[in-house]
Amino acid sequence: MSHISKLKTEWVDAEILILALRDLGYPIEQGELKITSLRGEQTDVEIKIRPPLSAEIGFRRNKGKFEIIADWFGVMGIKRKDLVRQINQRYAYHAARQKLEEQGFYLVEEKDEAGKIHLLLRRML
Repeated sequence: MSHISKLKTEWVDAEILILALRDLGYPIEQGELKITSLRGEQTDVEIKIRPPLSAEIGFRRNKGKFEIIADWFGVMGIKRKDLVRQINQRYAYHAARQKLEEQGFYLVEEKDEAGKIHLLLRRML
């Protein structure tokens, strides 16, 4: 049995979410879109990714925050928990860089060690 389920997130910025999804290698569609479950149910979304050999995964705002919408019975090769963790990491990376660059910082060095990202930023006074 298939059905579309929704998962709440803390993501609020569409541009940062799109950057995170691109970092993870997903082709992205944007606009007034729909995703379809294995049973043919359709749901409106704002952003959609289509992993290889898998059902599509959508994102839409609900009360200011994005939710992930998918028929997880049709999503192949991706665990929901892993996807959320990966997007969270890339989203936090881009949000932090954006905020710090707005404050005059610039990136000096970036290291990825065992799944943890370390950034060295500086600011001219």
